[in-house]
Amino acid sequence: MDIWAWLNNQLLKMQWLSDLVKMLVEDVFGLSMQSRWGASLHFFIYDVLKIFILLAVLIFTVSWVQSYFPPERTRKILGGMQGFKANLTGALMGTITPFCSCSSIPLFIGFSSAGLPLGVTFSFLISSPLVDLASVILLASIFNWSIAIAYVAVGIVLAVIGGTLISKANMSRYVESFVLHSPVLDIPQAKLSPKDRFDYATAQVGDIFRRVWFYVLLGVGIGAAIHNWVPQAWVTSVLGQDNWWSVFVATLMGVPMYADIFGTLPVAEALVGKGVGLGTALAFMMSVTALSLPSLIMLKKVIKLPLLLFFLVIVVCGIIVIGFLFNAFSYLLI
Repeated sequence: MDIWAWLNNQLLKMQWLSDLVKMLVEDVFGLSMQSRWGASLHFFIYDVLKIFILLAVLIFTVSWVQSYFPPERTRKILGGMQGFKANLTGALMGTITPFCSCSSIPLFIGFSSAGLPLGVTFSFLISSPLVDLASVILLASIFNWSIAIAYVAVGIVLAVIGGTLISKANMSRYVESFVLHSPVLDIPQAKLSPKDRFDYATAQVGDIFRRVWFYVLLGVGIGAAIHNWVPQAWVTSVLGQDNWWSVFVATLMGVPMYADIFGTLPVAEALVGKGVGLGTALAFMMSVTALSLPSLIMLKKVIKLPLLLFFLVIVVCGIIVIGFLFNAFSYLLI
C-alpha cells in the first residue's frame, strides 16, 4: 500500500512537479507560498503543467486504441444491438472519445445517418463530453479514485437512462430529415502500420491541445482566483453544502458557459476547497460540459424543439439528482 500511495502521489498527483513549482515560485520569483500571489501562481503553473502532461499521455494512448475502431467499425458494432445493451454500448463508446459537446455533434449526425437507433446516438451524445478516460485520470489526480470511478459510473448511468427514455418516447420524427439522409461512405479500413497509428495518435494530441488549451488556462485561472482570492464565506453563502438550492444554482450557472471538462476540473477543485459540496461542484462541471449553450444551439440545427427540450429536461434532472447524491454520500468517497 505504501508503494501504491507513493506511485499515486508521484505519477498521478505529480508531487514532484508541485515541489519543483514551489521552488520556482519561492526561489526564482521570490514569493512566499503563504501569500495570495505566491499560492495563486503555484496553483496556476502546477495545475496547467499537470493537466497538459496527463492530457498528452492519455490522449495519445486513447487515440492509439481508437485507431482500431474507426466510425464504420463502430457503426457495425452498434448496428447489431438493440435496447439496453445498445444504449450501454453507445454510452461506453462515448467514454473513449475525448470530445467536447460541440465536437460530439458531428459524430451524432454520422451515427444517425448510418441508421443507428436514436436512443443509442443520444446515449453517445450525453456520455462523450461528460465522461472519458482522460477525465477519470484527471479526477483521480485532483480528488481520488473513489470519486473518479463514482463520477464515471453515474455519468454512464445518466447516458443510458437518457438514451432509453428518448428511445421509448419514439421521437425519431423530431430529427431533421437531412440528418437521417446524409450519405454514408462504407469504405473498408486500411491496415494501419504502427507508424500510421503513432502519427494518428500524435495528430490527435495536437488537435485536442489546439481545442482545449484556452479553456484549460481559463479554468485554471478561475480556479486559482477562487482558491486564493474569493472569500470562503461568500462562496459558501451561495453554493455551500448546507444550502438546499446550491445544486440547482450550480447546474443553471453552468449552462450558459462553454468549456471542456479539462477546463472545468480546476474550477471544481477550487470550489470544493472553499467548502462547496462535492455534488454541487460536480453538478456545475457536468452542466458546463454536457449542456453548454453553444452545443445546444448546434444541436437545435439537427433536431427539432420538442426533442431538444426533452433531452434538456432529462440531462438537467439527471445532473441535479447526481449532485444531490454526491452531496449526500460524499463522506463515503472522500
